[in-house]
Amino acid sequence: MEFLPENIENYSVSHTEQEPKLLAELNRETWANVMIPRMLSGHLQGRALSMFSKMINPTNIIEIGTYTGYSALCMAEGLQSNGTLHTLDINKENTSVADRYFKRSDYSNNIKQHIGNALNIIPTFECNFQLAFIDADKENYSAYFDLLIDKIDIGGYIIADNVLWSGKVTNEKMDTETLALDEYNKKTLAEPRVENVLLPVRDGLMISRKIK
Repeated sequence: MEFLPENIENYSVSHTEQEPKLLAELNRETWANVMIPRMLSGHLQGRALSMFSKMINPTNIIEIGTYTGYSALCMAEGLQSNGTLHTLDINKENTSVADRYFKRSDYSNNIKQHIGNALNIIPTFECNFQLAFIDADKENYSAYFDLLIDKIDIGGYIIADNVLWSGKVTNEKMDTETLALDEYNKKTLAEPRVENVLLPVRDGLMISRKIK
């Protein structure tokens, strides 16, 4: 869901740096050939993720939910030259699309794909991360946060997508996914180890910075 009026959204996109050609091609292929293409981060959010990553200049990034690889490629733009982006997904079909684009990118040696259940994979990492992006099954957002928080450096960020869930988090009656996202928003707000801002960009981005 887009929360801004269409003319404002279009103005924002037209005054935002263009997406690189490879990402534009991935964007088109996803919308043409992949199920549920609205899951793609897209131009405006993608440039925001790129900008966040460039500001942080992380050595290690972890992404929960690869989909077709758009957001990973955006965040990889801010990686240190010797850095690594670990992207996790359970869907082999979508990640095969991502793999093709990763190999064509400037970050083919920096991006590592992991196929399987993220709840099992996250504890196996021995490195710390400076940036994490959560964009996977909504019911497990809080569980992902709990697994990630101790692996994030002080000053590092956890960014969670879809936290407004088409505005349904404001409804009195919520389905299971909406309840999980509302729980995540309340959980991060109450967590003393992070400071937060919820940005109404696209479907909502919760930005959490670890402070202690």
